[in-house]
Amino acid sequence: MAQIKITQVKSYIGSKQNHRDTLRSLGLKRLGDVVVKEDRPEFRGMVHTVRHLVTVEEVD
Repeated sequence: MAQIKITQVKSYIGSKQNHRDTLRSLGLKRLGDVVVKEDRPEFRGMVHTVRHLVTVEEVD
């Protein structure tokens, strides 16, 4: 299955609590953190919630 690489590029300071919780559930703890997840609708929805704080790349 395809995978996506999620990188946190902006700080969560000043953002809503649900955005902070979403970043934590994705496994992102600090600026510059990178995680690789399966390309599934659950993760796509989480990324959509915090799209202003992260960048997404597809990994083969």
